[in-house]
Amino acid sequence: MTKDKNTEEQILSAAKNIFQSKGMNGARMQEIADKAGINKAMLHYYYRSKQLLFEAVFKNAFSLLAPQLNVILNDDSSIEEKIKKFTSNYITFIIKHPYLPSFIIQELNRNPDFILKLKENKGFPNLDKFKIQVAQEIEKGIIKPISAAQLFINIMALNIFPFVAKPLIMAFTDTDDTTYKQLMEDRKIEVSNFIINSIKNV
Repeated sequence: MTKDKNTEEQILSAAKNIFQSKGMNGARMQEIADKAGINKAMLHYYYRSKQLLFEAVFKNAFSLLAPQLNVILNDDSSIEEKIKKFTSNYITFIIKHPYLPSFIIQELNRNPDFILKLKENKGFPNLDKFKIQVAQEIEKGIIKPISAAQLFINIMALNIFPFVAKPLIMAFTDTDDTTYKQLMEDRKIEVSNFIINSIKNV
């Protein structure tokens, strides 16, 4: 039996919806099969395990996000513009794919070699140009002295943490889901301004 592309797309779409609403642990293969309109045996023919299916859904989404971020890191805009675009693109994307950050953390803890598989993907973010640019802007006095690696970690941490710690953030800030989403939208500007103000030479 050969695999049908349309059936595979139906499975990935159904799996993405279930994983988004129930997470990796709460999702059931039978539920995914039902949503995809196929039987469980057919689902297992395409994906032998829930983990393999989750990885396929993740790689699908990551392959959309990573090239976008890579383009931003390697375009000719200033560091300030890069921070704004990176933050806006990342938050917009994760609001649409909220399961991604938790999955990355979970998968890296369970399988540290997983990131090596991701690095092989075309469009995986490359920091070489970003590092050169940071050094140049420091030399010109545009930004304060900072390691490019530390700056990138700051950008990633401030963007990723509120999604990974969503239940904690909602509890601390006493917000419902709608208010939380608005908080995340507001962070597109808040995070950018916070980082830019911390490195900018005034």
